[in-house]
Amino acid sequence: MAKSVEFKNRDRFIQLGIAIAALRKMRGMSQEQLAEKSGVSRSHISSIEAPNIVRPFSLEVLYNIADALNIEPGDLLNTPMFPDKIWENKK
Repeated sequence: MAKSVEFKNRDRFIQLGIAIAALRKMRGMSQEQLAEKSGVSRSHISSIEAPNIVRPFSLEVLYNIADALNIEPGDLLNTPMFPDKIWENKK
């Protein structure tokens, strides 16, 4: 059973998914690579990143994705545009 997302949080999940996709691409990673490093399925990563799908996910998944992207989880949540220090950290 899919979890529903309150309307006020809908745009937040979409923005977060777009941020994850953008940073993944900047890191030169495929969805498959991010999925493997974060311990979630590629289809789950795909649905999180899809701007036309609102896919809620747990803090554990957020932390795992942030670790895989070498970024602080709060940086994913707090900014629509990443500061220079994040773009420069392309490990």
